[in-house]
Amino acid sequence: LKGKKIALVYHDSPYGKEPIAMLEERAKMHGYQLMLLPVASPGIEQKATWLQIRRDRPDYLFLWGWGVMNSTAIKEAVATGYPREKMFGVWWSAGEPDVLPAGDGSKGYNGLELGVGAGKFKIHADIERLLHAKGQGTGPKEEIGTVLYNRGLVQAMYGVEAVRTAQKRYGNKPMTGEQVRWALENLTIDSKRLQELGFGDNVQPVSTSCQDHMGPVKSRIQTWDGKNWKPTSDWYEADAQILKPFIQKAALKFATEKKIAVRDCAKESQK
Repeated sequence: LKGKKIALVYHDSPYGKEPIAMLEERAKMHGYQLMLLPVASPGIEQKATWLQIRRDRPDYLFLWGWGVMNSTAIKEAVATGYPREKMFGVWWSAGEPDVLPAGDGSKGYNGLELGVGAGKFKIHADIERLLHAKGQGTGPKEEIGTVLYNRGLVQAMYGVEAVRTAQKRYGNKPMTGEQVRWALENLTIDSKRLQELGFGDNVQPVSTSCQDHMGPVKSRIQTWDGKNWKPTSDWYEADAQILKPFIQKAALKFATEKKIAVRDCAKESQK
């Protein structure tokens, strides 16, 4: 990346500013030039941003957008002749609603998966057979297997598995919020369980703890081929050596401001 120019086109909000510190640190490490291009909410007006992109021609463009901002950015890329193959969207810029409005102009655009991408797995066939075939499905049937549908499905699975984990510890009865909180912090969903649930290898195994509330830190790139999202990379793992100091600093700052006592996971594990 040395000598390259990378543009971050981001939603001008706390959400959109999330990657800046990490990208600046990476710029020092790898020697690339970082262009920071904020877009005011809701993101419909981006003419000035894309005039600057046309002038400076960054080698790659990272889109950290939200809602209508995403499809607008792709349309502006088409208008200014910026190649979609060099555009990479964060997961909130990588769903069907982000690419469909731009039509054929979206072809070649890349985005990051959030835990799961598009496509149908065994569980989708079960949903169609057990729910929609009986008129009990909710939401449009044609959305089954889309990016946002699959994300919701995976999140629902985590919630159900957390309740099951809690009941194994506390008994087969309605769980309290605190009991489910404990389960979400002690969740283990391995490859075998994912197969049983019908997700196959399309979702990464999950293991959480007192120290790790996040679980898997792997993702991959998906590319829009004009009709569907297709995985186009292997799984990438986040670099904890770079990210962990940022996370710890922000967490401690928040705890101090809100007067929250920092938990001692080592002591809790001995209880």
